[in-house]
Amino acid sequence: MNRINLTANYSLSRIAHGQMRMNDWGLSVQELLKLFEEMISVGVTTFDHADIYGNYSCEGVLGDVIRHKKSLRNEIEIITKCGIKLRSDKFPDRKIKYYDYSFDHIVNSVDNSLKNLGTDHVDLLLLHRPAPFFDPGEVAKAFSLLKRNGKVLHFGVSNFTPAQFEMLNSFTEENLVTNQVEISPYCLENFENGNLDFFMKEKIRPMAWSPLAGGKLLNPADEKGFRILRTLQEVAEELNITAIDTVIYSWLLNHPASIIPVVGSGRIERVKHAVEALNVSMSLEQWYKIYVASKGKDLP
Repeated sequence: MNRINLTANYSLSRIAHGQMRMNDWGLSVQELLKLFEEMISVGVTTFDHADIYGNYSCEGVLGDVIRHKKSLRNEIEIITKCGIKLRSDKFPDRKIKYYDYSFDHIVNSVDNSLKNLGTDHVDLLLLHRPAPFFDPGEVAKAFSLLKRNGKVLHFGVSNFTPAQFEMLNSFTEENLVTNQVEISPYCLENFENGNLDFFMKEKIRPMAWSPLAGGKLLNPADEKGFRILRTLQEVAEELNITAIDTVIYSWLLNHPASIIPVVGSGRIERVKHAVEALNVSMSLEQWYKIYVASKGKDLP
């Protein structure tokens, strides 16, 4: 599988694996290791995490797999996120969910993530969501320390607007390398808010979370979802493709912004459907069929 460069010297697999729901897969450490080895064999080496996933437990599950086979760490890139403080039984004194991008919280969060993951560094740290209370100088100071100490190799954000991205980027010593945002045929927000144009202008390779719209495309529950699914089925027939999710991933992968889909399934066949999309050539008309189906009206 081709890889995608975020910088001249740093790349991710063209498709990333999201592990937010790892606890729901019901897999043992040995079964997870088998899944990961199969993914690596087809070129999916980038694993996406966050401190809060699984009520603060999913990083530790990946850590258990790495501790079971230590050489696995050298075959993968680990992404994790920080900044959200959830209400949780693990933090009984916390009264509300809120965001914390203080120097201390970022540094402590990374230290906790490294302990949970069983590694001495993460390849990429993302700020999980933009915040109304945000001191970019504090964030930049934390990034600088983490980089200097070798605990984080690269930095990025998630769900930031172009203005928020540029604001933080103006404070950091090194450029932010990506922005992970929601992109799918169901969610066109980042086509409409200027983010996709900004990514291409700045040569930023975005990551796409929820590329299948959390099941709204494969198992629709509203008129919009059914409308898009009918079009996806039509395009699948034209392309002689059986798996609808392969068509969805192809729609993302064919876009010139070099979108990196984050596949969140614990089933290897679903991961392979995404990998198969790399070999699908979708026509411009077919791409727009899906886009127009999402909009629910013809282009102006």
